[in-house]
Amino acid sequence: MNDSGQGPVTASETVVIAEPPRQRVANWRWWIHLILIGGYFVPSILATGPRKHPALTYTSRGLLIVCGFQIVAFALVFGLGWLSSRATKDELLLGWRPKWWVIPLGIGYSVAIRIGVAMVAMLVSVILLATVFDQRQLTEFWRSGEPNIREIVSISTARSDPVYVWLLLTIVSFVVAGLREELWRSGTLAAMRALWPRAFGSRFGEVVAVVLIAIEFGAGHVRLGIFAAIAAGLLGLFLGLIMLAHRSIWPAVLAHGFFDATSFALLAWLPVNVQHF
Repeated sequence: MNDSGQGPVTASETVVIAEPPRQRVANWRWWIHLILIGGYFVPSILATGPRKHPALTYTSRGLLIVCGFQIVAFALVFGLGWLSSRATKDELLLGWRPKWWVIPLGIGYSVAIRIGVAMVAMLVSVILLATVFDQRQLTEFWRSGEPNIREIVSISTARSDPVYVWLLLTIVSFVVAGLREELWRSGTLAAMRALWPRAFGSRFGEVVAVVLIAIEFGAGHVRLGIFAAIAAGLLGLFLGLIMLAHRSIWPAVLAHGFFDATSFALLAWLPVNVQHF
């Protein structure tokens, strides 16, 4: 018999058993999640002054050690935050969507983001030329804010050690940057939605949250220079919007990875007298 008492269930009928609704997680648990995961890059924002050595060191061995430390440290912090909130796969946008399109989309988005950042820079240049600067002043303006890439990577090693370069193109670009930072973004967004559902629960609210997260992401790059921080903020905004569009971190992870990999490749293969990209 079926539940309505109208006879036995036939082979063609499908019985759907609804999953019980998830029990609401206490706000204090989400606060722990937000403080641990959302605040993970706050020390980078508060750090001041130039480094004595590049963050990614001068050697391949040192680079591997730094990558291992960064991955383990974030895994521990993210794990503790997750243990507090027990955020679901959907809340963290971990579903592999849109299936096999993830890889080509990641490549395409990385190109689109680079074009988007370049277009913003061109628009700013046009506005400044039309209102404030002449050509010479504009050139000096952009040079004054060139990113200090030596804060991150050893340019000389990137141009002489192929192992160092391939580590930059793979582990650093796709794991330390792509996966780690997009998990941070989705984890922070999940906490904001849970703690302030009226403000950030709607699609528009999620976009506002992505903007705020992008500002924090950009602020974490201030020590590289103001233009680098703005570019990082724009990158974070685009990646967050990609994540929302697909309800998945994976296109954003790959877009981030390909974007960073091409940047490191340019650093390694541009002429010796070029220090910035």
